[in-house]
Amino acid sequence: MITFIIGLVILFVGAAIYGSICERMMKPNASFKTPAIKLKDGVDYVPMNKWKNCLIELLNIAGTGPVLGPIQGILFGPIAFITIPIGCVIGGAFHDYMSGMISLRNNGEQMPSLMRRFLGGGVYKVYNVFVCLLMLLVGTVFIYTPGDLFVAHILKGDASTLSAEVMMVYGVIFVYYLAATLLPIDKIIGRVYPIFGAILLLSAIGIFFGLFINSYPLTEVWEAGVANVHPFGENFIPIFFITVACGITSGFHSTQATIIARSVTNEQHGRLIYYNTMIAEGFIAMSWAGAAMGAVASGIATNENLFKQAAVVVGIIANDMLGGIGGMVAVLGVIVLAITSGDTALRSLRLMIADALHIDNKKRSNVFILALIIFAVVASVLYFAKTDAKGFALLWRYFSWANETIAVFAFAMIAVYMMNNNMPYLMAIIPGTFYMYIVSTYILHAPIGFGLNYTLSYILAAVAAAAYAAALIRFGKSLSSSRNLR
Repeated sequence: MITFIIGLVILFVGAAIYGSICERMMKPNASFKTPAIKLKDGVDYVPMNKWKNCLIELLNIAGTGPVLGPIQGILFGPIAFITIPIGCVIGGAFHDYMSGMISLRNNGEQMPSLMRRFLGGGVYKVYNVFVCLLMLLVGTVFIYTPGDLFVAHILKGDASTLSAEVMMVYGVIFVYYLAATLLPIDKIIGRVYPIFGAILLLSAIGIFFGLFINSYPLTEVWEAGVANVHPFGENFIPIFFITVACGITSGFHSTQATIIARSVTNEQHGRLIYYNTMIAEGFIAMSWAGAAMGAVASGIATNENLFKQAAVVVGIIANDMLGGIGGMVAVLGVIVLAITSGDTALRSLRLMIADALHIDNKKRSNVFILALIIFAVVASVLYFAKTDAKGFALLWRYFSWANETIAVFAFAMIAVYMMNNNMPYLMAIIPGTFYMYIVSTYILHAPIGFGLNYTLSYILAAVAAAAYAAALIRFGKSLSSSRNLR
């Protein structure tokens, strides 16, 4: 338990220090007229108070990733209790804060537009295709996982096949997503999220205190033979950082931060809305990682459960810690996490495609037709993932890798912004380079990639990471000040 407590201290103390550094660096201006005020349109540019924005941002970014990811990531041992908070403080929270603040200062532009503004048309085209693919995968994953959790743990049914029961639950989620995608942000998302938020907070707090109340045994990082050892032979680099993406650094978050940039009314709310909400997600990740380790040590779950049936473990832990009713609330909290990320992922996709194709979002017919096309594609991918034996495994791997690759692009954009505003750009270059190494190693080695052995993959990934850093610094410094990058 000592390592777990140390990790929490790193998370919260580190956030107080590094978050303050980020805020002083950005110098938020209360008198700056934000996009929500100067471009108010009643659909996407809608002023909302800071607490509602904070809650929406948290629910947007916290999908099943900070639950299922840490449950699998803890198989690497208690080293996870240290790497999760460090990565969250200097990587994920910084990434989210900077993405949101840069969007705030550029009329609430979505990430593809920011890529074009700061990295040029070539990178913009590559990124735009990539991020749209990610949003489709996110939308699909966050129909699949909450739907199956609801059927298995709430309805006590069989979620293994595309049964009528499963299809009904998927259909309800689809209808909600469609409404959240089409309607003004304050009509659905702004009204139902407080309810979802209450469920989320109750479940997260319940799991955290359940660790202590139930005296779950947690292994310490200094105990021999436990740190960095995976029972099924997975390598810590890169698998841990791909697996625990959402609890540490997630490229998906940058796309959500730019949505909220269109409803923020004061730049000085940025640290609370962006930086601190990612720290809250880090806390959720730590709590579920601790619960998963304790569940195995207590004998109510196995390492194989964690590795192959993480969603099942959610229910096992929740029921053991909190009893029948409390366990149901905890599972509902995880379901809420997924649904409240899936809806905004598809909303982001609509905004990105509309921006790229210059489609007028003020015309309801345009919004409706675009949404229908998006949902038709999502339904097709969902059908494949559910009916093919290896469909979901393939979907999740592509989703995880694409998620971290998007973060590499975001760090590059942030670095260029910082270079052109005389800020300490190494704060972005370092995590960006690290994740370039992670995603390169993964795709070079993975069966869904090039299938190379790890030794060669590590070498080639190091070359790619070094080239990324060098090219980025050279590009950023070569930009003319006449481009007026703000």
